[in-house]
Amino acid sequence: MAELNTVARPYTKAAFEYALEQGSLDQWSEVLATASAVAQDETMKQVIGNPGLTSTQKADALISVLEENIDEGSKNFVSLLAENQRLLLLPEISAQFEQLKANQQKSVAIDVTTAFDLDEQQQQKLAQALGTKLGREVSLTAQVDKSILGGVVIRADDLVIDGSVRARIAKLAEAMNS
Repeated sequence: MAELNTVARPYTKAAFEYALEQGSLDQWSEVLATASAVAQDETMKQVIGNPGLTSTQKADALISVLEENIDEGSKNFVSLLAENQRLLLLPEISAQFEQLKANQQKSVAIDVTTAFDLDEQQQQKLAQALGTKLGREVSLTAQVDKSILGGVVIRADDLVIDGSVRARIAKLAEAMNS
């Protein structure tokens, strides 16, 4: 996994800088997400992995599926990835691009898991508090998991705050066993 991150990083950085320069972060984000989904399709994986096809043929196959939403810069990017045999990195490039975009736009997507439903006002208060703490605009997604018993589990990128009753019980049990 670390190797994929490392190999994808220069491609992501180049795509991001180009998109930022062109003022088309949202368009590139959409194209990369779509290209990522297409590259993960089993049929497309066979095309990409086919040693009998040239890099141009592989790029053309992917571009033909994306034809409606792809501009010249995106086509060149896909062709470059194909030429360097990196088309299978598209999911990682897309994920890294989204992270760079969120950092640029000072926003963060947060997943909140609670034992019970949060009403709209509670979600807004939580989003506002987290936004203040993180210094970013927060996009909050709430979900219910009764197995946490109570409390809340918050996930934002690589930050996890586990304030669930289940985690506290596990920590107490671990302390008692040691």
